[in-house]
Amino acid sequence: MKKIICLALFVIGLSAQAQNDLPKISTEIAPLLIGEKIPNFILKSVENTDVDLAALISKKKTILVFYRGGWCPYCNAHLAALAEAEKELLDLGYQIIAISPDAPKNLKVTDEKEKLNYLLLSDSTGELSKAVGIAFQAPENYKPIVIKGSEGANNSFLPVPSVFILNTNAEIEFEHITPNFKNRISNDLLIAAAKSLDK
Repeated sequence: MKKIICLALFVIGLSAQAQNDLPKISTEIAPLLIGEKIPNFILKSVENTDVDLAALISKKKTILVFYRGGWCPYCNAHLAALAEAEKELLDLGYQIIAISPDAPKNLKVTDEKEKLNYLLLSDSTGELSKAVGIAFQAPENYKPIVIKGSEGANNSFLPVPSVFILNTNAEIEFEHITPNFKNRISNDLLIAAAKSLDK
C-alpha cells in the first residue's frame, strides 16, 4: 500500500513539475524561430482519428495556426477571417491547418458553427504547443474552461495565438505570435507574407 501511495505522490509531483516548467505568463514564452522545424506529432481530427502532422505538411506549403479554443470569441473571429482569406491562400498553393487544445468533439462544434473548409486538429495534451514553445500556464480562472474544452486532457496550459508559414519540410519561413490574445494577424499581412515567400 505504501508503494502505491508513494507512486501516486511521485506522479502528482511530476505533473506539478511539468506545470511549473511552463512559462507563467504569455510574454515569457520562447517560440521556435524562423528557419527551425515544427516537430512532428500525431494529432486528432474532428472525427477523432489520428493525423500525422508532418505527412500533411509535406504535401503542401502550410499556414499553421494555433488558437486557444472554440470558447474564445477572438479565436472564432480569427478563424472566420481566415476562411475569408482561404481562397486566395489556396490559389497561392497553401493549405490552412488550425490547432487548439480542444477535444475533437469541441473542434466539431467550432467547425460546424464557423462553417470552415480548412482542417482543425486537436492538441489537447499540449505536446505540440509545448514543443513549439508557445504554451504557458493557464491562469486559474481559465482552468475550468480549458478542462471542459479538452474534455479533461488539459488542465494546465494555453497556447499563445500564433501563425506560422511553413515550407514542405516543416521549416518556419514566417511567424506572427501574439501574447496579447486580443490582437491577431490581419488577412492583408498574412496574404502579403505568403505572396512574398511564394516568389
